[in-house]
Amino acid sequence: MRSRKKYFALFFSICLLLSIVVGCSQESSTESNGNGKDSDGKITLKMIESLSSPARTALLNELIDKFEAANPNIKVELISPPFNGADQKITQMLMAKEALDVVEVREFNAKQFAMNGFIEDLKPYTEKWKNYDSLNDIAKKRANWVDNTPYYIPNGLYQRVLFYRTDWFKEAGLEVPKTWDEFYEAAKKLTDPAKNRYGYSFRGGPTGWDYALITMWAYNGKEVNPDNAFYLENGKTLFSSPESLEALNFYKKVYKEVSPPDSINWGYPEMVQGFVSGSTAMLIQDAEVIDAAKEKLQDGTWATAPLPIGPSGVAQQVVSGPGWGMTAYSKHKKEAWKLIEFLSDPEQSNEYTKRSSVIPVHQNAFNDEFYKTGYFKPYGDMNAQPDIFLDVTRPIDFKGWGAWQSAADQDLQAFLSGNTSAKDLLKKWDEYWTKEKAENKK
Repeated sequence: MRSRKKYFALFFSICLLLSIVVGCSQESSTESNGNGKDSDGKITLKMIESLSSPARTALLNELIDKFEAANPNIKVELISPPFNGADQKITQMLMAKEALDVVEVREFNAKQFAMNGFIEDLKPYTEKWKNYDSLNDIAKKRANWVDNTPYYIPNGLYQRVLFYRTDWFKEAGLEVPKTWDEFYEAAKKLTDPAKNRYGYSFRGGPTGWDYALITMWAYNGKEVNPDNAFYLENGKTLFSSPESLEALNFYKKVYKEVSPPDSINWGYPEMVQGFVSGSTAMLIQDAEVIDAAKEKLQDGTWATAPLPIGPSGVAQQVVSGPGWGMTAYSKHKKEAWKLIEFLSDPEQSNEYTKRSSVIPVHQNAFNDEFYKTGYFKPYGDMNAQPDIFLDVTRPIDFKGWGAWQSAADQDLQAFLSGNTSAKDLLKKWDEYWTKEKAENKK
């Protein structure tokens, strides 16, 4: 036992010594000449991304190279943690005030970062930025997510459309569905289990509740409060209305009658694979699926269309819009803003959105033929009709948001498998969010 204690004592002594040496070397390398510049006279900005992937990281490094060429006194070090766990890594670095200047912020952590003083209010910069007013309405809404204050500049929008098999539709003599009822009827005609063909790539697994929500929103229409779509304009929860009950029963019918049986467990990868592998006729997903479909499916066999609208005459969704923010403790705020401004200007921003298959944040982008035709056209069509295709938000800043997400997947699977009724499920969610609203007012 004594030898083991000596071993651990020696081990921790070595670790402590190494941490001191590493810490000193890091400090000396970043502040080698006492004025915040490197030994070569350049300022180094540290930038971290959240939604990392090999292709995206390579694209960001290309844009960074352009920035460095235009700003020879600045170097940018891009940190690209693995996608799974990236947001936790960013939060840990911010809490520890590790050297960071530009950080990728997302809607669900923007308020946390802002309220904890981790990220800078960008209003003094955006007021002088000539291209701020060229941001489209959704991008501005995301930028001002927290207290109507710009804490970050969106780098792209993640917005859903309907993907469908044009060859299957043509073979069956079907038109592209414009409503949820037409969607179901088309899916029903295209479902043939004997041929392993189903009408829809259903998502019953992780975050399947998101698809149940877009159905309920479409059925409740403009009675939904767009600023917090878990509630209606009358103050009651979304889950209290007869329209939500009708929508939830419709949602189950779509699973039972026109979707693969195992899709009760499908998450994002499985639902996309179902479509691109030729098992399903329709899919509702973000624009990033376009690249996967191009790779797996022949040209002319598939296309995109606007989301189906509900009986209310509208369709809602949450449009995600991550973006670039500045750390409040950055020692190089002038240079950090210069990088954010460069990446966010129309030329670089539109190049980024084109090549990463996300929806552009600048109004002028949809004048480009790239967005006026082909697979991206429905996004422009939807954004040109904001009274029909509504952007809504969820109560992500409510204390109970995280716990509800975890339980909601299980609740929905119990409903889809027949272990609970639609009424009981909605009652549970109604009680939960009624309580959350009361707690949030305190």
